[in-house]
Amino acid sequence: MDEGSPKEPRSEFSTVRWFILFGVWLIYFAFGVVASSMAPLITPISADIGIDNAVMGFILGAWPLTYIVAAIPCGVLLDRLGARRMLLAAALLMAASAFARSLADTPIELLLAVALFGIGGPMISVGAPKVIARLFEGKDRAFAMGIYVTGPYLGGLATLALTNSVAMPLAGGDWRGVMLLHTALVILSGLIWLAISGSAGARASTKDAETGKKFNLGAFAELIRLPEVRLILAMSIGIFFINHGLNNWLPEILMTRGFTAVEAGYWAAIPSAAGVLGVLVIPRLATPERRLSVMALLFAAALLASLLLQTNATMPIGLGLLLQGIARGSMMTVAILLLMELPNVPKDRLGLAGGLFFTTAEIGGVLGPVTFGFLSDLSGGFAAPLFSVTLISAVLLVLLAALRRSNPLAKGSMYD
Repeated sequence: MDEGSPKEPRSEFSTVRWFILFGVWLIYFAFGVVASSMAPLITPISADIGIDNAVMGFILGAWPLTYIVAAIPCGVLLDRLGARRMLLAAALLMAASAFARSLADTPIELLLAVALFGIGGPMISVGAPKVIARLFEGKDRAFAMGIYVTGPYLGGLATLALTNSVAMPLAGGDWRGVMLLHTALVILSGLIWLAISGSAGARASTKDAETGKKFNLGAFAELIRLPEVRLILAMSIGIFFINHGLNNWLPEILMTRGFTAVEAGYWAAIPSAAGVLGVLVIPRLATPERRLSVMALLFAAALLASLLLQTNATMPIGLGLLLQGIARGSMMTVAILLLMELPNVPKDRLGLAGGLFFTTAEIGGVLGPVTFGFLSDLSGGFAAPLFSVTLISAVLLVLLAALRRSNPLAKGSMYD
């Protein structure tokens, strides 16, 4: 372990780090719940507030836009303040976003409430990889990343599958009541994290090294200057375009195929279920020597899924949902592993590198839902939005080929 690693006996540390991993997972689960909370409720929310798909697309893209502004500052704060306080603050901000949504009466109020989520989001997305990088090494690191990434997928799965079938009836058919249920869940996750991270062993395990480098513009430029970093950042835009576009609009896409709201919720949960299995298995298979080949297969799966989802037959749609789910979470996880293990990215810059990754990636996070909403209104359906996913997947394969040709990768020095 690097400087600032836990000083307690190895056996105790091995136990403590799994509790910390659970706390991170739980916060990330809450992230997935709130991030997916509006997707199964687009129809009632739109009818209540009086908006079309284009406006809803801008609202759904509001939190990734805020995320872009907040991610690098959150990375800097993480390097200075540590994960414990950052993850607790993230939970509080996510709860505030869910609560504010329940009070929104106009499109602007709803947009601002959704945008608030984008401040808390990067505190998790940037903080979690750094915690894992400090507590786990080698194959254990890939396995731990696979575990915590299941958090948002299980959160999204639960939201998509249970919103119209369980949560809406519990809330008396009122989407605002569903948002209040989400608020309570996020607050609970924050309290549990506070209890876990408050132990002496956990405090020592998550404390950042006091001698780590401090942020400066030179450190930022140093990362951007690396061609491999630029290629990974470009890929992150496409990955998030696909993920956010489909995450937010998949229930609506399925309803245009003849599914009821409840059925669409169940079917839209298939990618999340497949994604959970994928992130537990694929990162471990993506060893350094096979990582680029695995990424190529994931991009190809996303491309094929976009074609299958344009059909009206049940079996191709089901296969497309499975492929999309496998690709969705693992693309991001493998991309982060690629970035974290670049030889010229030091460990004390992982917070900054994570902030840079998610700042850039959320450009795609904004463009995905906005493009889907705009093109669906323009074309009167979702064939054009799905074709945009096909096109982006093809571009990702081209970028990956360029990354493979880069000198550090070609020479195998990336993981020396």
